[in-house]
Amino acid sequence: MTPLTPVQRAAYWRRNRNLMMKLMVIWFLVSFIFGILLVDQLNLIRWGGYKLGFWFAQQGSIYVFIALIFYYVRAMRKLDKEFGLDAE
Repeated sequence: MTPLTPVQRAAYWRRNRNLMMKLMVIWFLVSFIFGILLVDQLNLIRWGGYKLGFWFAQQGSIYVFIALIFYYVRAMRKLDKEFGLDAE
């Protein structure tokens, strides 16, 4: 593992920050917008026998959060490899 130059370090953290912001926006949409603000409109739709708004509020946001964690790990491994920071 070679040390990064200041330009590389700035690029690495910019891309990491952009990735985190995108994932946090998705999590906000699913948990707050779908689970709280749009719950009445989504409850008109049924999915698996449950109202969709209820599903988002109770379980959907948790499942999406876990999926975002796995996506973040994969994306960061790819980014680390691109910048030569992988442990292998």
